[in-house]
Amino acid sequence: MDIFASIFDGGLTALTFLEMFLAAIVMGVAIAFMSKYKSNSSKGFFITLSILPICVAMVICLVSGNIGAGIAVAGAFALIKFRSVQGKAQEIVSIFIAMATGLAFGLGYIAYGVIFGLIAGFFMMTLTKLHVFDKKTESNDKLIKITVPEDIDYATAFEDVFQKYTLSHELLKAKLTNLGSMYKAHFKIKLKDKNDQKKFLDEIRVINKNLEIKIESPELDRLSL
Repeated sequence: MDIFASIFDGGLTALTFLEMFLAAIVMGVAIAFMSKYKSNSSKGFFITLSILPICVAMVICLVSGNIGAGIAVAGAFALIKFRSVQGKAQEIVSIFIAMATGLAFGLGYIAYGVIFGLIAGFFMMTLTKLHVFDKKTESNDKLIKITVPEDIDYATAFEDVFQKYTLSHELLKAKLTNLGSMYKAHFKIKLKDKNDQKKFLDEIRVINKNLEIKIESPELDRLSL
């Protein structure tokens, strides 16, 4: 028996359907576990990946050879895009792997589906393990936004604190807020020691009379624009 031939070559029977069903369930769970590797995906996504291959396989198995039904199903799958929350790139890839595996099972190609699912899953895990594009999280570069009363010169009031706790500092912009009664000054700073951040903020609070202070990474600030 050729393991790479479709199990449906002799027609769809209860036995071949059961083989397809079990293979899809096992591979769905395997792909879900591989997708979970170094990822904080939710339990719901894990369940979705586990069930997705059997759902796709079932649909393909039933509409095989029926062009009209196949087009209708394709339209139904397309609607899922508009009912789903935007996912991360790795989650989207995992969905495509699960769907491709389910398509192979639905056509009866169990061996191809298993081989593809395992190779694609392990390849995804290997790329996830690489740290080539990981950003450094220990950077001391920060953006600090300080609200000050109108009677305080924001350009010079914090000079002594900046000299004490930062290697460099630069005023990026300032604007009036709260109907002109306050200023909000944005500074780009490089902390000498990230462990002194609380002491740094406490001393600024004394100067700006305990008004709002916000400190964040430059990357986060760009995302909020």
